[in-house]
Amino acid sequence: MNTAEFRNTLRLSLTAGVQKGWTGFVWMLKILVPISFLSMLLEYSGVLYRLNAVLEPAMGILSLPPMAALPLVIGIVTNIYGGIAAMVMLPLTMEQMTLIAIFLLISHNMIQEGIIQAKSGIHPIKATVIRLVASVVTVMVSARFMDTGSVSATAAQLTAAAPSTLPFTTVLGQWALAMLYLSLKIFLIIMVLMIVLSAMKNFHLLGWLIRLLSPVLRTLGLNQRVGTLWLTAAAFGIAYGAAVILEEVREGNLTKDELERLHMSIGINHSMIEDPALFMVLGISAFWLWVPRLITAIVAVHLFGLWIRWRNRRAEQAG
Repeated sequence: MNTAEFRNTLRLSLTAGVQKGWTGFVWMLKILVPISFLSMLLEYSGVLYRLNAVLEPAMGILSLPPMAALPLVIGIVTNIYGGIAAMVMLPLTMEQMTLIAIFLLISHNMIQEGIIQAKSGIHPIKATVIRLVASVVTVMVSARFMDTGSVSATAAQLTAAAPSTLPFTTVLGQWALAMLYLSLKIFLIIMVLMIVLSAMKNFHLLGWLIRLLSPVLRTLGLNQRVGTLWLTAAAFGIAYGAAVILEEVREGNLTKDELERLHMSIGINHSMIEDPALFMVLGISAFWLWVPRLITAIVAVHLFGLWIRWRNRRAEQAG
């Protein structure tokens, strides 16, 4: 490729990347803004804190004290930041904080991310159920290797388990600033991703990357066709990964089975850099933040593959 061809290919990649990036960004905002606003209203009104009482009886199954329901509910409905904010206000042991972290790393922001996954290849109820079941099972297994003990509620719990007393206009302003920051972050990441992916396609580098990822993908129960998409979601999260996946869905490059396997994997194991780093600040071991959910994702996808093969065999026998 001579200099003129290189420049032309680079210009085409930049143009295509910006166009796809803007389309993906607008698509994301149509989902993120209303769902985020609704989550803010639920938290401000105190509805989330009333839901806390509903989940308290289930905490024993997770080897957690009743108060742990609060950060789990907040994290599931809003985001991982809200879950962490509630968790640090409670008198929890390091083991209990670790179990909460494992749960929230898999199951957080479920409404918003469920809708995003639904738009890019998997039914939202299926996606949500898979993540919640994966969270419960992973925490139950992990708890067998820890001394979780027991903790009684204290004044700190009562302080954390109360809705905001700030004026609504103040809360609304805080939400707007947080949403603006998140939108800028999403815009930059999606734009960079789309431009890089367009360049890799035009310069024929995707094949090399996929071959490089092939052993990892086989271990995860995925094929090479979803390699770039898995890497995007694993590194940056479901929201950013889904924007890229959506482009592949529109182009019809992936089958329903491939999309479901991909979403099952990234639903359980995504954002492997930023999210664990947030919990590491609290002193939680890196091992528990990375290994359990990775193992769960591998097992879940392989079990799904076995079920698909069993279903197809039954269909052939019936036919």
